[in-house]
Amino acid sequence: MTSDAYAFWIAEPGRGEIRPVELGRPAAGEVLVRTLHTGVSRGTETLVFTGRVPGSQFSVMRAPFQEGDFPAPVKYGYLNVGVVEQGPDELVGRVVFSLHTHQTRFIAPEGMVSVVPDGVPAHRAVLAGTVETAVNALWDARPMVGDRVAIVGAGMVGGCAAAILARFPGVRLQLVDVDQGRADLAARLGADFATPGEALGDCDLVIHASATSAGLTRSLELVAPEGTVVELSWYGDKQVSVPLGEFFHSRRLTIRGSQVGGIVPGRNRTYAERLALSLELLKDERFEAFVTGHSPFHELPDVMPRLADGSLPALCHVIDYPEE
Repeated sequence: MTSDAYAFWIAEPGRGEIRPVELGRPAAGEVLVRTLHTGVSRGTETLVFTGRVPGSQFSVMRAPFQEGDFPAPVKYGYLNVGVVEQGPDELVGRVVFSLHTHQTRFIAPEGMVSVVPDGVPAHRAVLAGTVETAVNALWDARPMVGDRVAIVGAGMVGGCAAAILARFPGVRLQLVDVDQGRADLAARLGADFATPGEALGDCDLVIHASATSAGLTRSLELVAPEGTVVELSWYGDKQVSVPLGEFFHSRRLTIRGSQVGGIVPGRNRTYAERLALSLELLKDERFEAFVTGHSPFHELPDVMPRLADGSLPALCHVIDYPEE
C-alpha cells in the first residue's frame, strides 16, 4: 500500500489503526510539513481514545485538525512537531509546532504553524500545547510573589504549572500527589513534594489537576479562607463529588475553572502570543523531565491502549516518525 502520508485513527473506542492519506499539493498560504514527533499525554487524549467524551462536549472538544466525530472513528491529536518541506522561503526547512494529529505528513495554513525557537529540541517542543495550558491556568490563577501555593496532581499539566511557578521569587511551592515516585519529578522542577496527607495548608492558591474527587476535596482543605482553587482537571463523563456542605461557605472559598480554549479577559494577549511564550519557556531544560518515553509511529496502535490503561507509565510519551 502506497500513500502520500499515514495517520493514526481511533477506529472504535479502545482500538486504533494506521490509515493511508492522500495529500495533494499545498495551495498558496499553506505549508507541507513532515512530522518529526508527536506527543501523547495520559489526560484528554486517552479519554478520547477510550470513548469517554460526553455528548454535550463533542463540539467543544474538537481538535483543530480533527477528522471524524466522537466517539469513533476519529482522527485526534494536538501535539505535533515537524519540518516544513514546502511553503514560503522563510519557513522551508524550519522546525514548527502545530496542533495537528498523529500523521506522517500534512498540509496546514501558514498561520497554524509556529516556528520552534533555537535552543528547544524538536522532541521537547511537543510539550508546547501542555505548557500553553499551564500558562493559561496561571493567568487565571494570578499568583503573586511570596504566595503559598499547592499544586495537587503531578501529571503533565500540574507538573508544567509547577515548573513555571518554581521561577517565582519567594513562593512556597508544593507539588502534591498520591504517587511517592513523583517526588523525583518535583525535585527536578525545583518544587517541594508532599503526599496529600503531608501537604501544607493555609495556601493562598491551590491548583488542582488530579482529575479525582479526592484531589479536589483535598485542594479545598488546603486553601486558606477567602482563597481560590483553580480547577484544571477534565473529567470526561465521570461524576465528581466535593464537600460543598462543610466549610466551603463559611470560609468563602472560590473554585475557578480554567480551560485553554479561552484567555482571561483583560490579559490582552492573543493565542499566537500565548503559544510563542510557551515555546520560549521550553528552552528550560527542566521540561525534559516530562518526556518519559519514546515509541515509533508504526507502534502507536499498540502503544495507545497501554497508555490508556496505565500499563505503560508515562507523563508525555513521544512518538518518533521515520526519517525520509
